[in-house]
Amino acid sequence: MEPFSTRSIPDLPVADCAALVVAAVPAVMQAFRLEMRASRPRELSLSQFRTLIHLRFHAGASVSDLAEHLGLALSSTSQLIDALVKDGYVARETAAGDRRRATLALTAHGATMLDAVRARAQARMEERLAALTAAERQAVSVAMQALQRVVGAHVGCAAPGGAAPDLPACNR
Repeated sequence: MEPFSTRSIPDLPVADCAALVVAAVPAVMQAFRLEMRASRPRELSLSQFRTLIHLRFHAGASVSDLAEHLGLALSSTSQLIDALVKDGYVARETAAGDRRRATLALTAHGATMLDAVRARAQARMEERLAALTAAERQAVSVAMQALQRVVGAHVGCAAPGGAAPDLPACNR
């Protein structure tokens, strides 16, 4: 594959570029979310699945942190966590230094399941991207790396191999 050259793209005003990103990203994220949800194990509710995804990126979160993220009552979130602990997807431990606070983390079983779901969603995205030409796929790759570099730094993560080695990678 020949290297992608930005010289083939006319100068685009920053405002136009931002408008394209704002228009495209929600559609791409919606498609990816739909693929992830369709690939989840049927025994998991959508709230349970969202919980596992949240814990993937926020190990050590408390039940109240999770309730706020999910928009659920604390009692509903506790019941949801109880089921995930019982099924082996989540581990609950007493927080060091505060015996009243429980911390939550994915178990190996939970992480393995999420990895499999993500792999299926990625395979579906690969099918969609196969419809693009090689040059278009390379342009998408360059654009995604650039976005991850400039946006990732603002949300506390960096693209793998990116310019911010002191930040954790966005792709987990």
